Amino acid sequence: MPVIRSTDAVTHEIHGARFVSYATPRTGSKELCAWRGEIPPGTKAPAHTVNREEILHVLIGNLRITLDGTTTDIAAGDTLIINPGATLAVENPTDQTALTWVTTSIGLTADLADGTRLAPPWAN
Repeated sequence: MPVIRSTDAVTHEIHGARFVSYATPRTGSKELCAWRGEIPPGTKAPAHTVNREEILHVLIGNLRITLDGTTTDIAAGDTLIINPGATLAVENPTDQTALTWVTTSIGLTADLADGTRLAPPWAN
């Protein structure tokens, strides 16, 4: 039975945020990836276009989300569905770190406006 203990999770940092990965191919997942996102106050991640559906659930705090040009604030308990091909920007304009739980399928990539393609290790 694959159990990933919190002490075995792998942490990555990029664009001012921290991603703590639990379910990945390296930990035994065959189809899905899941991680906790930690978005500190004042963080403004660059817009990126994803190639896989993502489900982002806010555990603690508030975030400002821009999805395909529409901006909205989401709070603890809210869930955002990001469809493949959507462009997403995440900002934490508050004074509290926001915690999220994200699930997607293996193989997620994110294209930045400058043409950079990211294949985040917590999603592959």
